[in-house]
This record gives sequence, structure tokens and C-alpha cells, in this order.
Amino acid sequence: MQMQWLQKREGAHEVLVIFSGWGIGPEAFAHLTTDADILCVSDYRDLTTDLPDLSGYETRNLIAWSFGVAAYALWQQNRVDPFDRKVALCGGMCPVDRDLGILPVAMQKTIGTLSVTSFQIFLRRCYGRAVSYEPVNITALKAELLAVQARDYSRVQQNWDKAVISRADKIFPVKNLRAAWGGNATDVVETDAPHVPFNAWKTWAEVLA
Repeated sequence: MQMQWLQKREGAHEVLVIFSGWGIGPEAFAHLTTDADILCVSDYRDLTTDLPDLSGYETRNLIAWSFGVAAYALWQQNRVDPFDRKVALCGGMCPVDRDLGILPVAMQKTIGTLSVTSFQIFLRRCYGRAVSYEPVNITALKAELLAVQARDYSRVQQNWDKAVISRADKIFPVKNLRAAWGGNATDVVETDAPHVPFNAWKTWAEVLA
């Protein structure tokens, strides 16, 4: 796991931790504003890294997106949950599953054909539009997919305050996410957005609401 402070201010009373998705960096949500400190977590080739000490903050919120949902849920199993509110976006706790996540055959095809060209197609599907080319490390991205694919999520349990499903998601089948979130979140909402849903909001407070 890699961690990057996107925003850190002296005397901040609130922290927002983002467990991001695969292959897409903070540029996807850089326009969202908040007064909170922001810590972005990515790269799920391993799930052994501890978060920094967050006990000094009065409020601690989590937003997990895409593969970040399962990554956080599995990471947290043997740790104390530090968060006051947890929101899951466009992902589930069984990320590769015939009924609850990405279809195993689709995941295997992504792994088997991964290249610079196929990754650009993936980005277009995520955003619902063409996006500018960003250099990527295909070897590292493939290793991350293999790690996600190999993990056992069958015993993962985690309570979420809200789950957001994008009706135009072309990465996670919408019907699978609807099934995945039955009874696993206090509030389940749907939005007309692609897999990268962040243009639907202007502030992080809207996402957390």
C-alpha cells in the first residue's frame, strides 16, 4: 500500500482517508474541496501497511472507491476501526465474484491482455469518455490485479454508513453491486454516473452526506 497526503493543514480537526481504485490517481477527484486533511491510499499489492496515527483528529471519515472498498474491508479485519463515517463508492467487498463483483472471466481477460493500449480503453470505460494519456507501469498494475484476484474475501465483514452505485458503471455490473449491498450498508443510493463518479459532486461533504 502507498499513502500520500493530498492536503495537510496545521491544526486541522478533521481527516478524510481515501482508499482509491486501481490505476487511477487523485486527478479523478482533485476538484472536490474540503477543509479536512486528505490522505490517499492506493496500490493493493499488499495490505500490510498501517495508517498513520489519526487519533489527534476530532473527526475521521473514510471514502473507499472501486477496489478500495474491498481493500479497506480486508485490511481492517484485524485492526481497530478508526473511522466515524464510512462511504463506499462503485465497488463491493467481493471485488471479483460472479454475483457480487466483477465477473471472474472479465478480470482474467483484463489481466491476460493488459497493455498500454488496453489500459487506455479501461480509462475510457471508467470515465465514460476519452481521457488524456498518462504513463503507467503495466507490470505493477498487473501485479496488483493478480493480488486482488488471489485474495479470499469470503469472510470479510464490514459495516458501511453509505454505499453509492453508479447506474452507468461499465466496470462493476450494476446488478451485482445491488446484490452486494443488500443489508451491508445503512444507506444505498444510486446515481447516474460512470465508474468514476466524482463529477457528480463539488465537495467531499456532498459525498459523505
